[in-house]
Amino acid sequence: MDWDEEAELLLDEPADALPDVTPGSSRGTAEQARQAGDDAVEALAKVTAGMANGEQRPEQQEMCRAVAEAVVTGTHLVVQAGTGTGKSLAYLVPAVLSGKKVVVATATKALQDQLAEKDLPLVDRGLGVTFSHAVLKGRSNYICRQRVDEVGNGGIQPELSVDAGSETDSFDRAESRAESRPEGAPEGLVDEVRTLLAWAGSTQTGDRADLSFEPSPRAWNMVSVGPRECPGAFNCPSGTRCFAEAARDAAAAADVVVVNTHLYGAHLASGGAVLPEHDVVVFDETHELEEVMTSCLGVEITPGRFRALAVSARSLVTENEANLLTSLLSLGDQIGDLLADRLGTRVLHDDAQPPVDDHELAELLGRTAEVAGRVTDAVRRSNLQGSLLDDDDDNSSGGTLGSSRGGAGGSGRGGGGGGSGGRTDLGAHKTRVISAASHLTDDLHRLLARGEGEVAWVDGTRRNVRLRLSPIDVGPVLSALWGEVTAVLTSATVPPFLAQRVGLEGFETNELNVGSPFDYRAHSLLYVARHLPDRRAPQAEAALHAELALLIAAAGGRTLALFTSRRATEEAAAALAPDLPYQLLVQGELPKGRLLEEFAQNETSCLFATLGFWQGVDIPGRSLSLVTLDRLPFPRPDDPLLQARRARAGGRAFSVVDLPRAATLLAQGAGRLIRSADDRGVVAVLDPRLATATYRGVLLATLPPMRRSVDRVEVEEFLREVLAP
Repeated sequence: MDWDEEAELLLDEPADALPDVTPGSSRGTAEQARQAGDDAVEALAKVTAGMANGEQRPEQQEMCRAVAEAVVTGTHLVVQAGTGTGKSLAYLVPAVLSGKKVVVATATKALQDQLAEKDLPLVDRGLGVTFSHAVLKGRSNYICRQRVDEVGNGGIQPELSVDAGSETDSFDRAESRAESRPEGAPEGLVDEVRTLLAWAGSTQTGDRADLSFEPSPRAWNMVSVGPRECPGAFNCPSGTRCFAEAARDAAAAADVVVVNTHLYGAHLASGGAVLPEHDVVVFDETHELEEVMTSCLGVEITPGRFRALAVSARSLVTENEANLLTSLLSLGDQIGDLLADRLGTRVLHDDAQPPVDDHELAELLGRTAEVAGRVTDAVRRSNLQGSLLDDDDDNSSGGTLGSSRGGAGGSGRGGGGGGSGGRTDLGAHKTRVISAASHLTDDLHRLLARGEGEVAWVDGTRRNVRLRLSPIDVGPVLSALWGEVTAVLTSATVPPFLAQRVGLEGFETNELNVGSPFDYRAHSLLYVARHLPDRRAPQAEAALHAELALLIAAAGGRTLALFTSRRATEEAAAALAPDLPYQLLVQGELPKGRLLEEFAQNETSCLFATLGFWQGVDIPGRSLSLVTLDRLPFPRPDDPLLQARRARAGGRAFSVVDLPRAATLLAQGAGRLIRSADDRGVVAVLDPRLATATYRGVLLATLPPMRRSVDRVEVEEFLREVLAP
């Protein structure tokens, strides 16, 4: 039974048609736009004809036409394209036909790989027009030939003393090494590094993704550099052989460049120095755009950066200046201790609360910036003369760095090459250390000089604490972009008020919802357990667990149970496990990939998980017939970044900060259910507010157009029907 006709109407409103656009000096006319739309839809049919099913999807065609018209007229487009639409082809085909330089930015590696390995080659075969494409990743994703030379020449052992807390650690925070090791993969750090050195001599791309195994963060750090350390091709002895520079050159020459959204954020933060000039940008998975840009346009300080700099600089300073490195280490540890006591809180603002006096933190950051600056000057003054570099000194190798070019990647030096291996290696090392030290000093000064529109806060864990400076509002920075390029923002779930939050207000922008080709009303049911007590009531948890057990029984297992906290996940698993007749998988017991494999293979199994599984889970078929959500996923009230945004929004805080985030994550969680045209099942929300709250219409409007019920008997009957043999 439907309980909210008003919300039902919100889902059924037709999308606005694209208006004619008054032509400007650099824009096509409305007639040219319509012709471009016709041509793009015709070309799309040719491309999809080469697919296995070759079906025509009206939703895909509508989006394709809208993208083509937007590119011709220079009008920005925000388009929601539900699961099954085929949105990547819907924007790639008109992008290629336009003849313009296009950058596609994705939020996940999976989509980046799909575009590069499947969709773009399909477009290439189907269109019959000549175009080129390339994939560009962040610098730390490529092995560094100069680091390979240094490690290969100097031996692995000296590098083992470098702390693993360098900047490239930040790229390895995901669930890591519990994955099963592929057969033949190296074991141990030394074997890993030796394997990487050998691979550097044979790889054509240097791309970490091309490795046959996943290296440990520490091993990869020894043979790669991040953007803060790299001195640039011109200043590097291996600059002409650099894999990252080769990838940049390929991107500069390509018609379509695929990047991740973080790299695009780095491009904006650098003032446009990372990516080639382009006419069109497509942000796919745009529900992640605001948060990714918030991260990229800020600053992050970790104790590991101080340790890594001190270790890297110790061979470049005199004995009289070594005390600077000791001071840097000590100050970094003091900052880490202070931050650990302020996890999850705002810092460095007038209303900051105990347990740590923010004046103490600010003073400590100021002293550290001064010492980091002095380290930079000391390294810059280093003339690299002495036993390690004197060509006439018999001990020039120092027993560590030899002039022979042995080891992987030792031939054909480029850039500033010349002289002995020790001279060039130490010269390159010095340049990297200066770059890292300068960036650290600059970041500390930016924290101290933070602006009114920025918030400083502490993130991470006590063992991996991070001081972050983030813009409260990314709109002002992004608005500069919208004046330079034509943008297409698309996702299966477009957050409410996205255009306003990313600075598109004031720019000509069309918003479109093309829906999904899946028959949600016939194949799925949205159930809200309206009878459950308020979650603050003493009996709430027991009632929720009892409801969940009944639903799982009705589905015969086959359940992805999503929770908003790890505590709730573990408590539900503990409560249901003794009587559950199905295999129970719980997040944390195995790596995410292994858990999903087990869940998909054992049709009647149940998987209990938290926020990391609300997105990116794609399991079509009967193994996932029931998705349960324990509560509406509103953000934590004490989130420091959101606190700052709420303060700025004032009385509109709930509607412009909290509600859009909850709506987006709710839609993402519900979207785990129907992944193919043949899928059937139920999304059960165990939070009565979705049926009773005044704001329920906004939340329901983001969900697929499923049938709705508050009657569990109806749910049980529906599951029996769709799961019948």
